[in-house]
Amino acid sequence: MPPLFFRPPLSTRRHWHSFHNAWSTYLADELNQRLPEGYFAEPNAQFGIEIDVATYSEPILGHRPYQNGESLEWMPQSPTATLPFQPISEVVEVQIFSVQAGPTLVGAIKLVSLANKDRPTHRDGFTAKCQTCLQQGIGLMIVDVVTTLSGNLHNELMQRLKLPIEPMQAELYAIAYRVAEVHERPHLEIWQESFTVGSQLPMLPLYLKGGLYLPINLEKTYHYTCIRQRIPESV
Repeated sequence: MPPLFFRPPLSTRRHWHSFHNAWSTYLADELNQRLPEGYFAEPNAQFGIEIDVATYSEPILGHRPYQNGESLEWMPQSPTATLPFQPISEVVEVQIFSVQAGPTLVGAIKLVSLANKDRPTHRDGFTAKCQTCLQQGIGLMIVDVVTTLSGNLHNELMQRLKLPIEPMQAELYAIAYRVAEVHERPHLEIWQESFTVGSQLPMLPLYLKGGLYLPINLEKTYHYTCIRQRIPESV
């Protein structure tokens, strides 16, 4: 992992956006098998690609992992970094909802696309959406497997947030973020993993707003997507 979707010969035979769409679907499917009652995950493939994990009302689960099979056997390591961070505490706005669009967003997995990185305005739009998630305390994960464009959107997000952290020296990476209280003050916890073409994707925690977290096995879902889409992983 990962196959070179963005370079020949695979890029001339398969469409990368079709794979990303399928990957987001299988990620959501795995989450839906493990999320407790009151939560659901659904893929949202539009200009960018992400998975939204939403709930109508947050159950009282405490700050603990969801105890179901794999979750009990895997615990996240200490964060790569913990930085002072101030989420939005007051919001004055007018919101209009449809009854059919009532779920509250509590977590998101964003799969970076070519369009997210191909020009400054697109990179700025991507990091702005990530900033909004974090400032609202929404759990966030970014996965970048784009091999043809340089640049690190995590670094640009940290610059946007004006957080003092050493830039990540990686083109391919997966990063999880959590807004949490540390010594009674809000901080941003970060789990970052880099990888190369041919290496395995990492497992990272997706923290949902409210304290629940689930381990996200990126390699497992990526491999399953390749099988279901009949894509040779050795290309």
